[in-house]
Amino acid sequence: MERLIEKWQDKISEVTIGAKKPVKIGGETGIFFIDGEDKCPNPPKVAMEVWDMEPEAWPETLKANFGKALKTPGEWAKMCAEKFGADIICLRLASIHPDSKNTSSQDAGKVLEEILGAVSIPLIVIGSGSPEKDNDVLLHCANISKGQNCLFGIATQNNYKTLTAACVSNGHSIISEAPIDINIAKQLNILICDMQFPADKIVIHHATGALGYGLEYTYSIMERTRLAGISGDKMLSMPMISFVGQEAWRTKEAKTGAKDTGIMWEITSATAYLNSGADILVLNHPKAVSETKKTINNFTLRQ
Repeated sequence: MERLIEKWQDKISEVTIGAKKPVKIGGETGIFFIDGEDKCPNPPKVAMEVWDMEPEAWPETLKANFGKALKTPGEWAKMCAEKFGADIICLRLASIHPDSKNTSSQDAGKVLEEILGAVSIPLIVIGSGSPEKDNDVLLHCANISKGQNCLFGIATQNNYKTLTAACVSNGHSIISEAPIDINIAKQLNILICDMQFPADKIVIHHATGALGYGLEYTYSIMERTRLAGISGDKMLSMPMISFVGQEAWRTKEAKTGAKDTGIMWEITSATAYLNSGADILVLNHPKAVSETKKTINNFTLRQ
């Protein structure tokens, strides 16, 4: 019996990140891991988090992989790129939050310049989750990294204008985030594009949940977004990013369980999000990176 293969109307837009060694994501014309439908010209990429301060809440099982490099963002980023094989570095500006160290825009800019000087792979830059502080700091960081084609985030429905304008002016891409709501995600992308921002420089983020902590709901929304995109909805045809590592390692199982529990939590969550259509997976543990890349490579060889 002849196997029926679903034919889709459109494809996911391609987004290029980085300047020195740019990577391209997106471009899919079908669903991941469905043989015959899953044309994927740009395999998913794995990013690793680097903070501008040592992450105090990380368990020792995770921190032990990086040693003294946790205190020097440039060395940390170099380790992730050269030793652990990260495709992209994700700089989390955690120290700028008013409830953390409340560091300045200038301090954040120095860390960004340090990492740009240490590695040549593309860079994601995200704020602390404090809207007012993030606006000031990310604007400064977007200015000093002009021409580097970074991926900046995170733009939300209530706080997107300053970051969008900064990315337009300096040639960066942007992460748009909706709280696991496909309609809000679409509306936010429309609002961003209304500011003369190119649709092919937007990456969608639906609030990530770890295995057992909301993954199922996020998975279904991501899957619906991908189906809408390849069915012809231009405002949902963007690549997607998942911040898997931070969610996996904040679970009580990862923090208090056996040594490998957090690693397996991260790998399992990452694999699920690959199936739902994630184009960038932001991970923390080197073992999770290597195992996830094996999965991606196996998928690529099968095409």
